[in-house]
Amino acid sequence: MAIEEDKAVKAAAETIVEETELGYQVFDAPDEAVLDQTDTDRIPEVEVTQEMLTNAGEDPESWLMFGNNYEQHRHTTADIITPENVTELEVEYDLEVGANSSMEGSPVIVPGDPPIMYQTNGPSHVKAIDAREGDILWSFTFPAPDDAVLCCDDNNRGVAVWKDTIYMTTLDSGVQALNRYTGEEEWYASTADHKEGYSATWAPIIYDGVLFTGSAGGEYGVRGFHCAFDAETGEELWRMNPCTEDEYVGDSIKQSGGTNWMTATFDTERELLYINVGNPSPDFNGTVRPGPNRNTCSTLCLDPETGEIQWAHQESSHDIWDYDSASVRMLIRDLDIPHLDEHTDVVYNAGKTSWGYTMDADTGELLVRSRPLTQQINMMKMVPHVEEERDYVMLPGLLGGQDWQPPSYSPETGLCYHKLLNTPHNIQWRNEEYKPGEKFWGGIVDVEPEEERIPDEWNGHISAIVAMDPATGKIAWRDWIDSDRYLWGGTMTTSTGLLFAGTQNGNMIAYDAENGERLWEFDLSDKAVSGDPVSWYDPGSGKQYIAIQVGGSGFVGRGPRGDRLVVFSLEE
Repeated sequence: MAIEEDKAVKAAAETIVEETELGYQVFDAPDEAVLDQTDTDRIPEVEVTQEMLTNAGEDPESWLMFGNNYEQHRHTTADIITPENVTELEVEYDLEVGANSSMEGSPVIVPGDPPIMYQTNGPSHVKAIDAREGDILWSFTFPAPDDAVLCCDDNNRGVAVWKDTIYMTTLDSGVQALNRYTGEEEWYASTADHKEGYSATWAPIIYDGVLFTGSAGGEYGVRGFHCAFDAETGEELWRMNPCTEDEYVGDSIKQSGGTNWMTATFDTERELLYINVGNPSPDFNGTVRPGPNRNTCSTLCLDPETGEIQWAHQESSHDIWDYDSASVRMLIRDLDIPHLDEHTDVVYNAGKTSWGYTMDADTGELLVRSRPLTQQINMMKMVPHVEEERDYVMLPGLLGGQDWQPPSYSPETGLCYHKLLNTPHNIQWRNEEYKPGEKFWGGIVDVEPEEERIPDEWNGHISAIVAMDPATGKIAWRDWIDSDRYLWGGTMTTSTGLLFAGTQNGNMIAYDAENGERLWEFDLSDKAVSGDPVSWYDPGSGKQYIAIQVGGSGFVGRGPRGDRLVVFSLEE
């Protein structure tokens, strides 16, 4: 069937998401869910067990969760593609997904004959695809409400899979469970009122039948939370608020922020959950929220049975620069830190501050803070009021450093890999009245400050791909990448010593993960590549595949939206 005849694709394509004074708004979405089935009998009945999920990172034939394992390494053990033959990669298929949307996701691959890909994009749209042939088997569009408001476009970054079900977060701050063989609805649960600015765009994770998700909407004056659901029934099991009432004045707790941006990380040995937490609210006006605003811009370690905080590490106390701690955490086991005489499991992330943080997995103690990954100019200085005649242009800007872009880790090199921004922004604070469902930034932003105001120290580079040693904090290599667009999306490592990344200039690059040498480049598009590469081996075809979503996002110079899924392959 031609994609133009797919009812769910048509519903997604006809949904309009455009920028307004309130942010990105949804218009003309379907009134009810739309499902289109084509050839569902081709989907093998393979129940995804907890054992499969626990061992997912070691299985070359799958990519079963957002980061491929609970540790969020974005690493594949498929080993056909090597530094010696990577130049032989060819396009296996190039699929139009049919909705010109934000393309920031990571497809999930369930092994079988054939393997099945679950691919998402905005607005709350998901497909089941024969990953060998590139044929769409069913597609589903969730009915995002017309009054949904979003800070940063209609992103959907992927699904979780467990047993015979997939789970997708929705733009109205919900979770939708679907039968993965048919696309039919199993249950839906709302986590918060989207009319107040809550939303959800990341891929959830599931462990032992419990689904973990949270809240977005930090730019709308919401009170952030993280929560857990019974994956079978959709019953909410617990909910926790990072910001505690005893540390906020008056009603300010109701607009305290502290949302999470991205997928959580699960420690299967300790049975602990590590989550990322964003900015306090309002973003730039700290006068209405005195104190450190503890647990915002932080890593939190939670008891997954209760949501109780076990430890916290804050990157930006009383943040007034919008330095969300936005990206996923990576759990690295048995890391040797010679200068501290330490050999331990660590939780690692890089922040918008453009530092990398290596924390003890048991206590949250900061063991290593990296060298600056990009430039740091006027960083964490007092933000001027709108009435002050004072120049203030800062690096990192409010998008980082490291924003949501998922990093990767290579056990072979011991390095972490990041897509980073090095862009100057100007911000000012002002008093604003909170109104539900409206932006509550407490200030204004100029993402393109006048050239004469930009500090002379800026090196002129807008972004970089950086390899960093989490044991020493030293930079192993850095590739500056310039454009009139921001560098977005994630990276992926292979057991054969490669690093894959797409750029905002429309290129797919394979690096030597050890030294940063570019070994292969492919011109994908004149649009940005904002997706995250994933890989798997298919024994039925004898090929290793790499999939990437092509297209930018409408928000803040990320390039035009797109609707392509490109899959490369190499035969053994």
